[in-house]
Amino acid sequence: MSGILLLHNGSSLSYFWLTTFIDVNCNSISPFCFSLPAQLSAEPRVMSSLISAAYSMFGSILTIGAMIGAITSGRIADFIGRKGAMRMSAAFCIIGWLSIYIAKGVFLLDVGRVFTGYGIGVFSYVVPVFIAEIAPKNLRGGLTTANQLMIVIGASVAFLMGTVVSWRTLALTGLLPCIILLVGLSFIPESPRWLAKVGRQKEFETALQRLRGRDADVSHESAEIQDYIEDIEHLPKAKMVDLLQRKYIRPLIIGVGLMVCQQFGGINGIGFYASETFALAGLSGKVGTVAWASIQVPITILGAILMDKSGRRLLMMVSATGTFLGCSLAGISFYLKTHQMLLEWVPLLALAGVLIYIAAFSIGTGPVPWVIMSEIFPINVKGVAGSLVTLVNWFGAWAVSYTFNFLISWNASGTFFLYSGVCAMTVLFVAKMVPETKGRTLEEIQASINA
Repeated sequence: MSGILLLHNGSSLSYFWLTTFIDVNCNSISPFCFSLPAQLSAEPRVMSSLISAAYSMFGSILTIGAMIGAITSGRIADFIGRKGAMRMSAAFCIIGWLSIYIAKGVFLLDVGRVFTGYGIGVFSYVVPVFIAEIAPKNLRGGLTTANQLMIVIGASVAFLMGTVVSWRTLALTGLLPCIILLVGLSFIPESPRWLAKVGRQKEFETALQRLRGRDADVSHESAEIQDYIEDIEHLPKAKMVDLLQRKYIRPLIIGVGLMVCQQFGGINGIGFYASETFALAGLSGKVGTVAWASIQVPITILGAILMDKSGRRLLMMVSATGTFLGCSLAGISFYLKTHQMLLEWVPLLALAGVLIYIAAFSIGTGPVPWVIMSEIFPINVKGVAGSLVTLVNWFGAWAVSYTFNFLISWNASGTFFLYSGVCAMTVLFVAKMVPETKGRTLEEIQASINA
């Protein structure tokens, strides 16, 4: 459903309806509901065949559905609007959750994961884009980061619920927020920029006024959006190959590069198999999971506050440095365990490493790439470019979640050192390539990138 944020804008109150509560279940519980606490209590007759490669496929198949959703997300959002895309995604998630709930064997479980994955793939593009298009420039980063906050809250709720309820009950909880979302979208205005792009002038003005407040003067912002839309109106309909044009290549490298850095730093492997990681280090899976869930929310709130204060670049570099430290500590702990050295330190180092990693990821590496992705592409290529960037993100999620089980069985310390190397390269990439977008309108960002 939508949350309401009341903001003072001059002498008036502006009402911003955010769709980020979507992610409490539709975009956050589903990636983790079977792979963390719930996997510990799954029914043996249903889950018995989920071993070795089959278990890895089950853990990662959601991301396959998300890749399909990512490929189609931009076109869908451009064709039926941001709200229409969210409604469609919610319907896919409902079908997926029902399939999981009624499953008696592996087939329906996998089908459910693919359907929820498809919905998540579309959500992961359209939600940050929608928020970026309705938010004022001075609050856009924080409001877009609210999307990540809701993902974290949903994941944390799922982690904690999974320690006390069965996986079928946990799956059933995914239905309610999806249904509430379908109702809540009726009270949310469509993206004014999308309405302007498709020529619905009266609805554009109404939506913008509603977002900024009844008494707010929106004439300047309206003219700026209209001028920008008119400038790109003569351009042909964008295709994937058009992204290779010189004027689009830099934002494309930035968007794709940030998603590669985010995913190949290991978040989905560490996330999907956190309970096994803690167990391998000699810790209770439940203790580690509860600690994981408890640390994410306050850290993500801090990141949302800092997004429009410290800026995107600095937050991303500090975050990547933290994930490098966390992976290094976890790698050291498994190295010590393998060589039977300082064994009393192994559980503490593993716990500290994983918790530092998730805290650092939550403050920057998690939300920043999505914020920047929603800001850097011109609206005429935002659909195809956003689809490609989101596809890269979900391909990385699949690759990491599928290979993690094999990698950590082969060489646990080496796996974490590999991820730490990616985190180190992330710092260099952001310092060299990523512009600061804080405090600029979307139109100003396009002009600066083109310049």
